[in-house]
Amino acid sequence: MTPEPAHGQYAPVVPLHSVPDGTERMAPHDREAEQAVVGALMLAPGVIGDVNGSMDPADHYVPAHETIHRAILALHSQGQPVDPITLGHHLEQTGELVRAGGRPYLHTLIQAVPSTANATYYAEIVHDLARRRRSIEVGTRIVQAGMSAEATEDDLREALALGAATVPAAWPEPIPLDRQPKLPPFPVHALPGWVSDFVVALAEETQTPVDLAGALALSVLATAAGGRAVVQVRGRWREPTNLFVVVALGPANRKSAVFAAMTAPLYEAENTLVEGSNLTIVEAEVTARMAREAADKAAAQAAKAEGPERDNLVAEAIGLAQTAESLAVPPRPRLLADDATPETVTTLLAEQGGRLAVMSAEGGIFDIIAGRYSGVPNMEVFLKGHAGDRLRVDRRTRQEFIEAPALTMGLAVQPSVLEDIGKNRGFDGRGLLARFLYCLPESLVGYRKIDPDPVPPAVAATYERNVFALTLKLADWTDPLVVQVGPEADAALVAYAERIEPQLRAKGGRLGHIGKWAGKVIGATARIAGLLHLADHIDGGTSKPISAATMQAAIELADYFTAHALSVFDIMGADATLARARTLLSVLEDKGWESVTRRDLFTKVSRAEFPTVAELEPAAAVLEEHGYIRIESPPRTGKRGRPPAPRYFIHPCVREPKA
Repeated sequence: MTPEPAHGQYAPVVPLHSVPDGTERMAPHDREAEQAVVGALMLAPGVIGDVNGSMDPADHYVPAHETIHRAILALHSQGQPVDPITLGHHLEQTGELVRAGGRPYLHTLIQAVPSTANATYYAEIVHDLARRRRSIEVGTRIVQAGMSAEATEDDLREALALGAATVPAAWPEPIPLDRQPKLPPFPVHALPGWVSDFVVALAEETQTPVDLAGALALSVLATAAGGRAVVQVRGRWREPTNLFVVVALGPANRKSAVFAAMTAPLYEAENTLVEGSNLTIVEAEVTARMAREAADKAAAQAAKAEGPERDNLVAEAIGLAQTAESLAVPPRPRLLADDATPETVTTLLAEQGGRLAVMSAEGGIFDIIAGRYSGVPNMEVFLKGHAGDRLRVDRRTRQEFIEAPALTMGLAVQPSVLEDIGKNRGFDGRGLLARFLYCLPESLVGYRKIDPDPVPPAVAATYERNVFALTLKLADWTDPLVVQVGPEADAALVAYAERIEPQLRAKGGRLGHIGKWAGKVIGATARIAGLLHLADHIDGGTSKPISAATMQAAIELADYFTAHALSVFDIMGADATLARARTLLSVLEDKGWESVTRRDLFTKVSRAEFPTVAELEPAAAVLEEHGYIRIESPPRTGKRGRPPAPRYFIHPCVREPKA
């Protein structure tokens, strides 16, 4: 019999993957690749889209790199430049500068980039290593569950399901629910100089957000040019220059004062047009009256006549009546209307050659559209008036068509109005809400200067003179002025469209849940570019094409309106399911789970709000649509019994500690 070996006869057994004593076993990662990724994002913002398609900020192993990566995306989404200076300022404001390694480290990252052209390759390295780390984590969980004597059959099943699940792809930034993020300020510098000077000065004098006057300035320019100028983008693509703009601002914010100042030159131009047409209108009225009198006299004579003479007089009376009927009296020129009914707006559009602006410091127009007076919603004229689609007008004796209506709207409403119109499914279903550019500025009430500086007279005079001149310059155009988009401007618009398109995806797209609105933002950008171009060439040069600089200014304004539209549609879309989704999100934030089963999540929520598991599922679906979670259904481990409960994988940003 072989004797037992003496202790120490054999060397200690070393596990295959053990490491020598004194060395630290590290999870797979590549610090240099992570540095190259965030450095490239600062050096070349154009690679952000490609990097986002390859990895998620949570893929970084070094926490500082994840923090910096997220901050870069936040600045980029706001249209802000990204460099070590702006990034350091942003991180300091958010209280994350120390976590990111300090300002000197940001400059170090710039120097760590071998080539920005390889940014996507670096991102793939980081993402692949993140997948490896997750595989290790999943494997560890399976081993722990298998070795634990206390593990139940359900625990083993869930561990196996977790291991069998495909490693999730990179997480895109989630779409906010109805939480109000810090919205970007109005980019007043994007407006032509004479416009921005007045907007800034008026905001100072009235102590109102610059957004109010800035957004209304676009409505004023659209009133002057709408129906009289179009933007030739490319091929058969033309955009009219009318806009729908709505500013949501609470009471006591001096909206009426700003409206009065911004629209004053339009009313002056309207009065001038009326005075210039008075003589023509009087002459037409006299001519029409004389023609009617002649027709009536001829008809009276024909009625008295007999025999062959009667036939001749009847024919003469008919001819005179037809002549009288054909003589039209031109209407008094009209540029602006207030809270008019849809029928009145349609009539005015027909009379004014297809152009009109509805400008109001109140939100009553939405009640009117919804059918306050008629009891029946009527939004046809507003839908077609924005798009420029042919509109039929029914008269008592004939039908008329407005070939290319151009309706502009500039409104200032209280935020509660947006909540109310969001409940009207007809507005959204017909696409009316998707036609507005939204502005949700922060009120200055409680922080206003008591004795602010007034608008300098020279600044006010220039603004009033230029709006007046632009309006009269285009007033007599019947065939619209065609403003061409230059090649460089078109390239900028194409690049912007390429940036927006992936965001429209229904699943995971930042703008997917407001697709009806976001699908029109490229056209709105072209319209804004046309208005900026016309305002830049008051004294001539409108035949020149739109420049790349003007298109970039329009894109900056479009980004501003996009950020505000996200918040506005969240306000308008609030409902019970969204409220429950908000509750679930709070629970997930508090617990800090990486993943959780539906069963375990249900045990942590209030039975008053979620009486059954069925109530949980729609709210979870909303969170999945907004990108906060991913729902995985584990495979069955047998043919009998109920299928295992879904598991919710949670976005890394939800697990981050909140300040």
